[in-house]
Amino acid sequence: MRGRKREDLEGRVGGRPRDGAGHAEGFQTSTERAIGRCRDPVLPESDICSTLEKEGWEAYKAEAGGRIVGGALVSVDAERGEGSLDTIYVADGAQGRGIGRALWEAIESSHSEIALWRTCTPYFDKRNVHFYINVCGFHAVRFCNDHLRDPDGDAWEDGGLGEFFDFEKRVPPRARCED
Repeated sequence: MRGRKREDLEGRVGGRPRDGAGHAEGFQTSTERAIGRCRDPVLPESDICSTLEKEGWEAYKAEAGGRIVGGALVSVDAERGEGSLDTIYVADGAQGRGIGRALWEAIESSHSEIALWRTCTPYFDKRNVHFYINVCGFHAVRFCNDHLRDPDGDAWEDGGLGEFFDFEKRVPPRARCED
């Protein structure tokens, strides 16, 4: 962490996140930094709230100095042993302090039943690609683009991301076991 103090992480937040605006702001900032000003919200707060109303979804937050400095949304299917890191963000100006790593470690330690984690990120977000591969241990498994077909042969549905990377992280059984 290059001499910086790791921020304290406060636990899971249930229901609607108090920090939905933080998620939205974090995505807006990183996207606009990469591709320029966006007319419409990249990730509307209403999308975050409606996601958390669905079964299996959870929110995490990181607080420092009484303010929310990061958060994550995950979905978990314990029966299948699969989880999805839908969003993770660290507030602008709070990056590089270990907050993202602390969030991911809290998520993983809360879900030892998960054998396979998945996530994705737009191709242009080099900071995210670095974070997922070099910090969290994910592997890029696919580069999704206009020329890629899904397994059914249909055109790829990208959810508005454009070109992006899919990542997976397989967790070995011994790492998932709690003695």
